[in-house]
Amino acid sequence: MSKEKEKIRPLDDRIVVEPLEAEEKTAGGILLPDTAKQKPQRGVVVAAGPGKMLDNGKRAALAVAKGDEVLYGKYSGSDVKIGNKEVKILRESDILAKIVK
Repeated sequence: MSKEKEKIRPLDDRIVVEPLEAEEKTAGGILLPDTAKQKPQRGVVVAAGPGKMLDNGKRAALAVAKGDEVLYGKYSGSDVKIGNKEVKILRESDILAKIVK
């Protein structure tokens, strides 16, 4: 069986986010060891589902799209390894804000 590049397609209102790297140093310039780094709460949307199914049979549009940078709760979602990348699968309600540049 050949190993193809794995793709992921989230269902309903789920979103796949690739977390950004944790900060290497503090605002004062102090380098942080791996054990002191905080879990990242910021990431880029890699894939988004079609939206939650409403009672009337239509789908609610998601507020985020592929490529958006978002903030999410520290312990929200599920960590999953796809290929050689660590990603996080969240519900749309777990996203706290969209970063506007």
